[in-house]
Amino acid sequence: MLSLNVAAKPIAETQDLVSPLLPGQSVPSAVTTTLDNEQVDLADLVKGKPTVLFFYRGGWCPFCNVQMGQLQAIENDLKELGFQLVGISTDSPTDLQKSIKDKKLSYQLLSDYNSTVSQTFGLAFFASQKVTDRYLAKMNLQNPLQKNAAGEERLVLPAPAVYVIDANGLVQFQYVNPNYKTRLAPELLLHAARLAK
Repeated sequence: MLSLNVAAKPIAETQDLVSPLLPGQSVPSAVTTTLDNEQVDLADLVKGKPTVLFFYRGGWCPFCNVQMGQLQAIENDLKELGFQLVGISTDSPTDLQKSIKDKKLSYQLLSDYNSTVSQTFGLAFFASQKVTDRYLAKMNLQNPLQKNAAGEERLVLPAPAVYVIDANGLVQFQYVNPNYKTRLAPELLLHAARLAK
């Protein structure tokens, strides 16, 4: 059994206050769940293998779905550069399987259902009450709510992020934008991956 994350940063009160892992820092030990409900340490997953790691909100997010399709289109280019492509979201393993099937994805997706990995990466933030209520009602999300500083139960989401990680587990490039509508262009990601080689 893997130990719980001990280096998790506090969940940011708003999306603008996230404090993400930076270039030059190592991928921290963080437990995530595979499609088969097996727990794996993210640091072990990227050890010795250059990785493009992206955090997204979930398969219910249209902007995330566009990004996942764009990444699928460049996956072979990333593989040729020696990179594995891995996505992490708050979706359950069952929902991840649906995303892979519906979007015909060939890369690995991991579940961060309790937001512990995004918290360890400094990407986790509390959604507003309005967003929490709307997402729970319209998207039928079942994710656990967590209490913010005021003691209010809110959804925790990751700021969308892309990391280019070398074989030593060091972040060579990162793109984090709290505005979930703005994602890194695939050609820029490929350029960053080439430079990280």
